[in-house]
Amino acid sequence: MKKFWTFLTVPSARYSLGILVVVGVLLGAGGLTVFDVAIRETSTNEFCLDCHELEVNIGREYVFMSHSLNARGFQVTCSDCHLPKPFVPKMKRKFRAVGEIYHHLLGTIDTPEKFEAHRMTMATRVWAEMNETDSRECRDCHKADEWDLEAQTQEVRDFHAGALSKSKTCIDCHKGVAHKLPEGIVPDEQLPGMDPMEAVEAQ
Repeated sequence: MKKFWTFLTVPSARYSLGILVVVGVLLGAGGLTVFDVAIRETSTNEFCLDCHELEVNIGREYVFMSHSLNARGFQVTCSDCHLPKPFVPKMKRKFRAVGEIYHHLLGTIDTPEKFEAHRMTMATRVWAEMNETDSRECRDCHKADEWDLEAQTQEVRDFHAGALSKSKTCIDCHKGVAHKLPEGIVPDEQLPGMDPMEAVEAQ
């Protein structure tokens, strides 16, 4: 251990400072490249759906939800909604995902029945996070200052005006548009529209 510490801290008599700097830069660049690739590869739908399987839990809902299947052909990925874009929040979310991988390996939600038993806990956690960030990931795409209010129906315009006047955030009223609501949740203020699982059952 002492030799290793000496190697790290004592200037080299064998190599020039220039060589050491170049080697350090190359190692740093290589490390950053590996880090960037790892972040991107673990943010793909394919990676997410390895755990959230199509036939077991929420993956099946994703395939048929309006954010994935719509007339405009615009597809929202899992990370668009569940992974913050700012670096620090993104890293915090990635570290928390380690616990989710652990539960996947443990088989915590590896059947539809187990998944439904945990749905309320998981959904409540995500809703709380979105409330804390004022639905930051929703607003990455749904920018209020770019809304075409004239293209909205009068009902939707009135709904949004009322929600905004009460300082509500997107997830307060749109819990059921991306995933099935947990059993026991009454969508009193959800906007009209098809529940994701209605679309699944219609297939």
